[in-house]
Amino acid sequence: MFLGTHSPRLDEKGRLFLPAKFRDELAEGVVITKGQERCLYVFPMAEFQRVTQAMSQAPVTQKAVRDYSRVFFASASDEVPDKQGRITVPPALREYAGLTKDCVVIGANTRVEVWDAAAWEAYLADREQAFAELEEEVLPGVL
Repeated sequence: MFLGTHSPRLDEKGRLFLPAKFRDELAEGVVITKGQERCLYVFPMAEFQRVTQAMSQAPVTQKAVRDYSRVFFASASDEVPDKQGRITVPPALREYAGLTKDCVVIGANTRVEVWDAAAWEAYLADREQAFAELEEEVLPGVL
């Protein structure tokens, strides 16, 4: 499980330090791909394989399934963190997420998300009030 908010910087070669508390779980390799709201999803290899298996059960006769799968898998890049715990974020993914230097890395349960720092702040400003005001159960039976 990945938790918390961290603020690493992207270096001039497009490398990002993974938060120290995430490194052991990500040491064997990760898959980086496009996420929603212009962030990047970083999956441990085992979790990416689980997601892949689940998505393979979705009906390819549905256009939304085909569209999502194409973007999700076509943009995916497998990476192995170096000895310092850095991963290289491919240029196309950096461009998609608007990553330049200041980043935010958040734990999102079974995955990690990478955001441009300004985009994350804007997202929080927009969504935190809505989160605080939720009156209906978003996750029935869980919260």
